[in-house]
Amino acid sequence: MPSLRTPHDGDRASLSRESKAELLRRARRRGVAGRSGMTKPQLVEALLDRSDQPAGRGSTTDHDVVAAGQGAHPAASRVEAFTRLAEARARGEMVFLPRQLSGAERRSHVRQTIREDHQTRIANADQEAQAKFDKLDGSTYSFFRGTSLLFYRDMAGEDAWMPTVLTLGDVHPENFGVMPSADDVPIFGVNDFDEAYYAPFTWDLKRGAVGFMLAAGEVGGHGPGRQGKIAAAFVRGYVAGMREYARDQDERTGQVRLDNAPPLIAALIEDALQDRSDWLARKYHDEYRRGFRADREHVPVSSRREEFQRALDAYVRTNRIAVPEDRTPGMRVKDVCVRLGQGTASLGLPRYYLMVEGPRADGSDDVLLEFKQARRSALDGLVPPSPYVVDGYAERITHAQGVHLVDGDRFYGAAELDGLSFMVRERAPYRDSIDLADLSKKEWSDYADICGRSLAQSHALSDESGLIDHDAEPEVLAAIGPVDLFVDDVVRFAEEAADRVRTDHAHFRADHALGAFTAIDHVFR
Repeated sequence: MPSLRTPHDGDRASLSRESKAELLRRARRRGVAGRSGMTKPQLVEALLDRSDQPAGRGSTTDHDVVAAGQGAHPAASRVEAFTRLAEARARGEMVFLPRQLSGAERRSHVRQTIREDHQTRIANADQEAQAKFDKLDGSTYSFFRGTSLLFYRDMAGEDAWMPTVLTLGDVHPENFGVMPSADDVPIFGVNDFDEAYYAPFTWDLKRGAVGFMLAAGEVGGHGPGRQGKIAAAFVRGYVAGMREYARDQDERTGQVRLDNAPPLIAALIEDALQDRSDWLARKYHDEYRRGFRADREHVPVSSRREEFQRALDAYVRTNRIAVPEDRTPGMRVKDVCVRLGQGTASLGLPRYYLMVEGPRADGSDDVLLEFKQARRSALDGLVPPSPYVVDGYAERITHAQGVHLVDGDRFYGAAELDGLSFMVRERAPYRDSIDLADLSKKEWSDYADICGRSLAQSHALSDESGLIDHDAEPEVLAAIGPVDLFVDDVVRFAEEAADRVRTDHAHFRADHALGAFTAIDHVFR
């Protein structure tokens, strides 16, 4: 059994007794470069060489927290404590979880976790970070979407005996949608991989069931009973999809397009289709079609074109992007803008749009690429230990997209800019998600079922394009067992978790009104 103490010089023997997976986790927390390709003896040597150094970039939540850690007192972090808690619970030890807190103690935990998760943004007095907190204040569903770390700290080490898959990490009704395929046609599927991580398959189902429950109540106006039925439809859709992929083994050919989509999704794809030239003119181009126009969402930074051209060239090389000459010959950057006010969890993190010139050179067929700063997954350090680890922030996200989607966006990749990790993807005219407010009573259950099946496909692909080295589907179905019991377990978890989110939101709103999220916690002793 791995030791929970941090090794120091002279602990070579104790390090050597640990599994490679545990050594990789230690190396990741200490920021050891090149750790993915190291053998077990090399990992031991690297950890011994760095044993007297402070934990590196992997030990923070909101990236490096450089600004937050400056000054006389370091910024508080409970990452290591929660990692030890998750490891202990995964071993079967009886531990106290933060979801068992109540009253003032729970309110303090909520405040500390949200501050810790946004240390850099708060310390830098980022205006978009404050806009995010205002957004979270106004909606329980938005609060749920923007506080993944809070949610997963309540699940630390959970379901350690369940099969591991590549989870999406942040399942909710609006993280499924229409996006471009490798052939530049619209497809439907999971569309946000920021939190993706190898974890028990149940983690996605539990978060997804809570997301559907909260959205159905707040957006759809459904009562508790109906919320439970919608969450159950999501879980049953997943089980049905997993059974299909276990039987037919066709997850690699299951791309959902306009010609084969269920009616609800076919309508979404049809609504999303629009002419690229009109789309560019309406939303992005200046009056001469030479670059971005300035508005409240887009701030042109044309002076940085050469810098972004170098970053784009490096991205093409390192990601081995097969440049489509019929779409982006030469990959020439025409203009760059800062994108403001987009997302929920990522508000306040740098995001840029690159306008790449199309073959006509008249602006009508330009391609937009998004550079979005990648961050540490909220699941990192909280999931039960497993040997499946992908190093790097954007690299992990890119890996997930490549696994979860069949022939997805050809421009998906990882880039580095200003010393930070960025995820790259295309912004297409037909990138869209469902309007939950427009769903009828029946359509809520239909949509939940569709999303459950889509998630099952993504999980089933874990052993096709992912790191899982055995058939995932039979294991998942065996772990599910009696379906009615499994569905009941997940829905009951979701009901309790949704009530907790509502209580946490009330705590957050009270603290936000008192200015709690304009400062971070520091260690004074």
